[in-house]
Amino acid sequence: MAATPNPLASSGSAPVPSVSRSTLTVSGLKVDVYGLAELHPAATNVSCLWLHHPRLRSKEDMTNIAGQVLSAYHQKQTTRGLIAVAFDQRNHGTRLVDELANEDWRRGNKTHAQDMLGTITGTVVDNINLLDLLPGYLFGNGDGPGASSNGGKRHIDHNLVLGISLGGHTAWQLLFADPRVTAGVMVIGCPDYMNLMKDRARLSRLETYGQSDEGASFFGSKDFPDALVATCNKYDPKTILFGMDAPYALEAEVSARKFTQANITGKRFQILSGGADKLVPYSASEPFLQHFKAATSAANIYVEDNVYLGIGHQFTPNMKNDAVRFILDSVALADPTAPPKI
Repeated sequence: MAATPNPLASSGSAPVPSVSRSTLTVSGLKVDVYGLAELHPAATNVSCLWLHHPRLRSKEDMTNIAGQVLSAYHQKQTTRGLIAVAFDQRNHGTRLVDELANEDWRRGNKTHAQDMLGTITGTVVDNINLLDLLPGYLFGNGDGPGASSNGGKRHIDHNLVLGISLGGHTAWQLLFADPRVTAGVMVIGCPDYMNLMKDRARLSRLETYGQSDEGASFFGSKDFPDALVATCNKYDPKTILFGMDAPYALEAEVSARKFTQANITGKRFQILSGGADKLVPYSASEPFLQHFKAATSAANIYVEDNVYLGIGHQFTPNMKNDAVRFILDSVALADPTAPPKI
């Protein structure tokens, strides 16, 4: 059986200029912070790009995209600061406790659905904790490792997230979980965990996937128990907005109150999907995205949904370029009236 693909292993990428990296221990986590040394001396307002790595990878795998984003941003020469932050998802990298728990059903992990959702929701909790605590570690009261050389006080007032594969799932949930994260790039991720797992159960030929009911009985089975269904209803974007059961609610029935409760009013979403991706197929996200885009058109929410034909489970150079463009545009909107300072 073929190994799980590494979405960051695509060829053809040009060399990326290196940027500074500092590793701190924050709330018991090893956290890599990119770009502290390059902050403009006059920067007091700082944007923070949170980087969520793929399954079976680690925080170090995000070095390349951090360098690409920050080196492009530094060419703009604005006084707003931008840093990027990566940390290991649960049971990955420095936090690995059980290798089998990161595998899927076909590789012998009977609790694949529970394990992966636990990693997703746990990583979101970790990121929210870091949103609270990281500025104190970085800037302190003017004496942290990212403090300004001219004595000005710095603070993070703008947060974005970029996640790949498993990190794409966590980025979706983080955008719905915390109002401070206002823009996100979801690379080969899915906002509908239940639909994704049902399709994976079909492909894995699980006994609990019933062909006669097209997998409806899979939910509540031993491979997707009731407690997992309840967790999805609490945290998954699809069920938060539209509920668990098909058909979807009409777009008009998704009220402004629902968007406010979901913490997504005024946010920016970029979805980057491989048209030939078999591991996280676009078809698993498409029903949600069709209704989401229609429902958000009048809710001050920007959605960019890009599908790359012929591309599998990869984060290709073209996808990276689109992600960089979206991130820089989003950071520019954090100070819409401030002219660039050369």
